[in-house]
This record gives sequence, structure tokens and C-alpha cells, in this order.
Amino acid sequence: MADDYFLLVCDGIPHDVVLTDPGIRVLDVAQVVRRLTGLSLWRSKALAVQVPALILDGVSQEDAEAAVTALLAAGALAQMREQPGPDFLKS
Repeated sequence: MADDYFLLVCDGIPHDVVLTDPGIRVLDVAQVVRRLTGLSLWRSKALAVQVPALILDGVSQEDAEAAVTALLAAGALAQMREQPGPDFLKS
């Protein structure tokens, strides 16, 4: 019996939010990271200074855009990345 693979069409492609530079206002950026992730302030600050850092993983495009906007407003550089599709589709 042959293996059959099906591509499920969902609402959208999951996105990641990556912090690339915290800027000079690290504490402000850490507070935004805390709001986005629910981590403690200490862990948020540690995550903010270890760049590039994956802040959110597999969120919708709207949530990713809102998170990037919040990080940019705090003085950080962040980007939204589309998650790659499955490898078996690349043939």
C-alpha cells in the first residue's frame, strides 16, 4: 500500500516573532516580552538580551504583526517570519 500524504488547508500559515536587537531601552523591551510571553521579568530580560531570540512560535499573522509592532514601539528591532512547510511537499 502506498503512503498517501494530504495537505490540510488551514486558516493561515503559522508565524514566528524573532527579536533581532533590543536597542538601548532593554527594560522597556523586556516588559513587552513579558506581556507577550507571560514569563517573569527576569526571564524576559534574559531573553531580550540574548539575540536573536524567538519570542513567539507558531502564532497567527495578526498576532505576530501586533507583537512586532509592540516590540518596535518599545525601541527594539523585531521581525515576523513565516514557518516553513513540511519537507515532503518539496519534491
